[in-house]
Amino acid sequence: MKLTFLGTGTSFGVPVIGCRCPTCLSADPRDRRTRHGALLTLPEGRLLVDAPPELRLQLLREGVDRVDALWLTHLHADHIHGADDLRVFRYRSRSDLPVHCPEGSQFELLRRFPYVFDETIGPPPGSTIPQFRLLGFKPFEPVEILGRSFLPLPVPHGPTTVYGFRVGGLGYITDGKELPPPTLRALQGVEVLVLNALWWGHPHPTHFNVEEAVEASRRVGARRTFLTHLTHELRHADLEASLPPGIGPAYDGLTVEIPDG
Repeated sequence: MKLTFLGTGTSFGVPVIGCRCPTCLSADPRDRRTRHGALLTLPEGRLLVDAPPELRLQLLREGVDRVDALWLTHLHADHIHGADDLRVFRYRSRSDLPVHCPEGSQFELLRRFPYVFDETIGPPPGSTIPQFRLLGFKPFEPVEILGRSFLPLPVPHGPTTVYGFRVGGLGYITDGKELPPPTLRALQGVEVLVLNALWWGHPHPTHFNVEEAVEASRRVGARRTFLTHLTHELRHADLEASLPPGIGPAYDGLTVEIPDG
């Protein structure tokens, strides 16, 4: 199983428009962060995690020519507004793309993207539109995707619930503020853990800061933890040098091999 970080930034991305801070002006390519997304490559196919606004550029950068399913963690703009870029895969495969989303979110997706998700709306003759098959999941009820069992894991994100997952030796959490006890228990024993972390120091009401993410990683006990959803307050090299062993910052394009667990 292979995990590729497509985007490791927050909703502003890095560089931030109009900002001249050291991170935004950095020549280190690891400090250039597009909005959150990841690609999980399995023997049976590729699962895309979220569809950020830069999705087309991310997939071109990584040479991705096929996506077989999509997992949506939640419906904030920086996680779903690249959905239209997936229509090329539907055009090639001539089949609908399975979209795994939190139960109940189908209605909001239909309202915001009717031409994508409403099966009654067809394209004009000779044209194409993305056609997705919405499949709702529920917390802690395993979902079969590409031959693997995925366990949806809820975490609080202000008034929103975000759904990460565990599959084999991988635990994946983005946009979370804490790991509730059932989610923490479900993550025990993972080989690789992915957590969001905005910055050092001051707490945020809906996200982990770095210290909170480090403590969450310690409680899970993962052998390796990668921090994502990083702001421009964090320079990659400085963060990497400041973290304890076994924890490091992810960056756009990083690929991690994960043994089955």
